[in-house]
Formats: sequence, C-alpha cells, structure tokens
Amino acid sequence: MSYQFSEEQDRFVVKDEQGNEAGEITYVRDGEDTLVINHTGVNPQHRGQGLAEKLVSHVVEKAKKEGLKIVPVCWFAKKEFDEKESYREVLKQS
Repeated sequence: MSYQFSEEQDRFVVKDEQGNEAGEITYVRDGEDTLVINHTGVNPQHRGQGLAEKLVSHVVEKAKKEGLKIVPVCWFAKKEFDEKESYREVLKQS
C-alpha cells in the first residue's frame, strides 16, 4: 500500500490510497522558534507500517529547514527523539 503525506495547519497527515486519513501528527508553535509535538496517532488498521515514525520525521525535517527547535511532548515523539541521535540537533534543550 502506498501513502501520501501532506502538511496542513499545524499538523502532518498521512492518507491511504483511497484518500482516507491513516494518521496524523500535531504540533503547536511556542514562540517564534519552537514546535511542540503534542500528538501522534495512526489508525489501528494502518499500524505496524512505520507511519508514526515517518510522521515524526516530517516534523523534524520541517524544523531543520526552518531553523526551528522541537519539544516532544507526546510519548511516541519522545521515544523517537530518545532513539534517533540525528533528531537531537533540533531538540530544544530545557
């Protein structure tokens, strides 16, 4: 199955081949230079395909391109930041 990722207002969405939403990651801006990831979710029938990881990577790429930092609040995003050393360059230090 192929999926399409797109950015919408304060979130990235992944849709399946039929155009149904399969998952999302949401964030809010905190000041001018910070994104706070507050939710990552994938519908049950689409789990196990790495979609949540790809959603986090889309936000990380956005942060890198725009010179932003990220505060991962949702548990899944926190796990990804703990596991992926390359993400640490955009991690906002407290």
